[in-house]
Amino acid sequence: MTTNTILSRQYFSRRLVVISLSLLMAGACKKDEADEPKANDRLMEVVADNFNLSKFKAATDRSSMRPLLTSAGPLTVLAPSDAAFTNAGYPTTLSVGTASISLMTNITGYHILNGNYDLNKMPFLFNQEIRTYNGGKLYVTRWIKDKDTVLTVNGSRVLAISMKASNGTLQVIDRMLEPYLYETVTEALTAEPSLSLFSHALQRSGLSALLKGKGPYTVYAANNAAMTAYGYKTLEQIEAADPGVLAALLRYHIAADRRFVYDYILSTGSTAATTQNMLDDNIVKVQLTPDPLSPGLYNGITLQGPGNDAPVKLVKQNSIAGNGVVHITDQVLKITK
Repeated sequence: MTTNTILSRQYFSRRLVVISLSLLMAGACKKDEADEPKANDRLMEVVADNFNLSKFKAATDRSSMRPLLTSAGPLTVLAPSDAAFTNAGYPTTLSVGTASISLMTNITGYHILNGNYDLNKMPFLFNQEIRTYNGGKLYVTRWIKDKDTVLTVNGSRVLAISMKASNGTLQVIDRMLEPYLYETVTEALTAEPSLSLFSHALQRSGLSALLKGKGPYTVYAANNAAMTAYGYKTLEQIEAADPGVLAALLRYHIAADRRFVYDYILSTGSTAATTQNMLDDNIVKVQLTPDPLSPGLYNGITLQGPGNDAPVKLVKQNSIAGNGVVHITDQVLKITK
């Protein structure tokens, strides 16, 4: 073999090594670039690209949360649909965009979770507690109804599951969640102007202290019009009442459980009727109310005690506190006539 042949082979061998290393480095660079999250497919972009989330985008823009949704994450967003904002009193994006900045910040932050939550892999249980980005509590239910797996958050339906972004996951829900402001049910009842008579009756009866406990509790609180119709028209009349009589009445309005309206819809059979055990060991009949827009489905409940001549309706539902839930009713629940 000649000297020139040997040198040529050595040259080509070195060239092959250089080319191979170059290809490996190029492949590594492409892989790193592919693995790196892209800013244009992050959660904020997913929200902006979804026509049904225009009001949630407006809320995010109004609040201080937009940079968070473009950060590296990971995050999980529970985004209320536009219809959910409408039902909460925000009919247009302008009404959202002109709302209080602090309010929109609190609302948006309550719909964001740290980390990736695949709600569809949670256990089949009612009201499993998770924490929001701003430290609030949320309650997730995963249950099977008519062979379908149903997810709810604070009693609101999850409409779209696990819409992926490079920095997290987005779920769409059918109701705007209200951040809870009070650690106890007692505080929540006291703060509601339409429940001043009911709240005072709780204090007079001694049950306010109970509702400051660990719980959880669900209170079906009769509004002032209902208390007036029952016979307690003023704070003075309540103050003059026997505490034991008041306690007997009000224990029939409290359940030792956390119960959102949709919990009844999920757990009730084909008869569309069930019962709720109350704190006094008596039961209240619960009847599901049909959804007029979706034949065969239900969107609410009525209550009825043995002494009620007509079903008791909820005028406000699913208001949460740290240790329970409050529903406001249009009648007092009666054990006897």
